Amino acid sequence: MTTSTGAEQGGHAVANTDPGTGSGRWRGVAVMLAGGTSNQVGAATGALAFPVIGPAGVVAIRQWVAGAVLVAVGRPRLRSFTWSQWWPVLSMAVVFGAMNLTLYLAIDRIGLGLAVTLEFLGPLAVALAGSRRWTDLVCALAAGGAVTALMRPQPSTDYAGLTLALVAAACWAGYILLNRTVGRRLSGIEGSAAAAGVSALVFVPIGGAVLYLNPPTPVAVACAAAAGVLSSMVPFLGDLYALRRVPARFFGLFMSVHPVMAALAGWLVLGQVLDWVEGAAILVIVAANAAGAATLDGRP
Repeated sequence: MTTSTGAEQGGHAVANTDPGTGSGRWRGVAVMLAGGTSNQVGAATGALAFPVIGPAGVVAIRQWVAGAVLVAVGRPRLRSFTWSQWWPVLSMAVVFGAMNLTLYLAIDRIGLGLAVTLEFLGPLAVALAGSRRWTDLVCALAAGGAVTALMRPQPSTDYAGLTLALVAAACWAGYILLNRTVGRRLSGIEGSAAAAGVSALVFVPIGGAVLYLNPPTPVAVACAAAAGVLSSMVPFLGDLYALRRVPARFFGLFMSVHPVMAALAGWLVLGQVLDWVEGAAILVIVAANAAGAATLDGRP
């Protein structure tokens, strides 16, 4: 994701402060829409393989596919890396893997829409950290209230799943901060590609053990591999394209609707239905993210 989240999104590229207008901007918007849809459909597709190989198996295959593709695209010159470049890359690789693993474990327990919504608290926290604007305080309080509503005690409340999603949020926040450091020390996407490659290697023993204990079917492997392409490669390259054609603030506003897209993907692909409290909480967190992104240019 993004992830991006994106799971691997956020911090992948430096936005152009004067993006193109007209048809170029519309192309950027179209690519953002396609990338967001791909991200959440990919996560839902990966979840289809949970009954066969479990979340850890899906994440392992996803990391392998994403790592292979991004290394091929970024072509990092690993032998030329210095230690000051290696340590944030290695740290980002660990955080990247932990982010995806905890997110998919959360998806297995509480559903795609809710897990992705809580994960988005990570970039929101980064955006609001250190702010002194009253609007950002309102955003933080609103998001906190929504999380409280989601974690309200009920017989069906899955606290482990909610906690895993919050861990994924913390990992995403760390990923964004590390990606900034990597971006300052390495040109282009070399750092992100190297981190994806290292993370894929870390999952070799993990995935090997999981897949040995849970023999995969061709369909399960295909679903997990599709998650690697749809939720990693497509959004990553789409973000690079879009950030050169749309304003950074608009990009942030669009990113805030990903939880809604995740809820729709969870409903359409996995049959996951949210109750009214969960739906309302998701909308509040989306609004907090959108408001936070809208004020990043310094205007109250």
